[in-house]
Amino acid sequence: MPAYADDYPYSIMRPEPGSRHVPKHRPPRAAVPHATVKHAPKHISRRGSSSPVYPQPLPAPQNLTGPSPQQVVTPGSPTVPPLLYVPQTGRVLPNLPIVAPSGPNGMETSQDRAARCAHQAGVYGPLAGDRTSYIGSCINQ
Repeated sequence: MPAYADDYPYSIMRPEPGSRHVPKHRPPRAAVPHATVKHAPKHISRRGSSSPVYPQPLPAPQNLTGPSPQQVVTPGSPTVPPLLYVPQTGRVLPNLPIVAPSGPNGMETSQDRAARCAHQAGVYGPLAGDRTSYIGSCINQ
C-alpha cells in the first residue's frame, strides 16, 4: 500500500488496486492520536442588545391638507340600440341598453354585442324564437 494511504484511510482519492499510479511525495503529518486533540471550548454569547429597546412613536404627518372637494360624476344615459325584428316569430323586440362598452370612446365591441345578444335571448326566452337564430340576427344587426 502506498505511504499516503496510511495518512488518511478514508481517502476517496486512493488509487484503485492494481493501478500503476505513483503518488507525489507529501510530508508526513504529525502523529497525534485523535483522542488527545483538544478543541477550543464553545463560547456561548448573547446576541442582540444588552438593554431593552422600546418602540418610538411615529412622527406627526407633515403638509396635511384638508379634504379634497368631491367630484360629482353623472353617468350618461345608456345607449340603446334600435329595435330588433325577429323573422321567426314576426315580432319586434327592444334591445337592452349597452351596459359597459369596452371599445375606444365608449363604443360597443363585437364581444360586447355578442354578450348582450346572448343575454337578451335568455331574457326574452320563447318570444325570441330559436335562440341561435335570434343571437345571430342580433349580432349581425
